Amino acid sequence: MGQKVSSQPRKVRKRQVYRAPLHVKAKQLVAPLSSELREKYGIKRVRVRKGDRVLIVRGSFKGHEGKVVGVDVKKVRIFVEGVNLTKADGTEVPFPIHPSKVVITELDLSDPLRKEKIEGRVSGGE
Repeated sequence: MGQKVSSQPRKVRKRQVYRAPLHVKAKQLVAPLSSELREKYGIKRVRVRKGDRVLIVRGSFKGHEGKVVGVDVKKVRIFVEGVNLTKADGTEVPFPIHPSKVVITELDLSDPLRKEKIEGRVSGGE
């Protein structure tokens, strides 16, 4: 027999969100593309990567645009340059942002595999 599958929402949530393996959490690190990029590539969302330029559209840093300087797969958060919090002792720490709260304005296509994958979708995957 197979494993028992729970139908209790709290247990399902625990498995899908809080205790998800990293390869599943990596798939949660997607952000919508700007309307210009969406027209150009025909893709609605793509995984955020270090080097992409993003515009923050929600939260206290709304309107800030900057380069992604880090990605935390474990916590499903990204870090944008210039978006920092000042601690009580005066030190600046990067502020973690959920990728759904940003819009990608410029893609980093320096990786040939990523470029091929994104541009391959435009031509219909041929």
